[in-house]
Amino acid sequence: MTEGKMKTEVFEVVCPCCQSVLWVDGISREIVKTERHAVKKKGSLDELLEKEKKRRGEFERKFEATAELERQKKEKAKEAFEKALGKAGKDD
Repeated sequence: MTEGKMKTEVFEVVCPCCQSVLWVDGISREIVKTERHAVKKKGSLDELLEKEKKRRGEFERKFEATAELERQKKEKAKEAFEKALGKAGKDD
């Protein structure tokens, strides 16, 4: 490789400990630039419990809505069956 090309080589490395991104000069082996990894905010236990409570409430709401749809579906099927049965009885 030519020396001119080596000067422009910069390696991007991710730190295994803190997940920061480091740009390292290929010749001097010095860090040219760093970018810290975004740290996730650790929520309190109360926030976690509130989030779980909301999730459960949403689950229960969806379950009830699904159960109601199934009841309506069964009722419509029952009505259609009775109508068809009545129609078949009249034909006899």
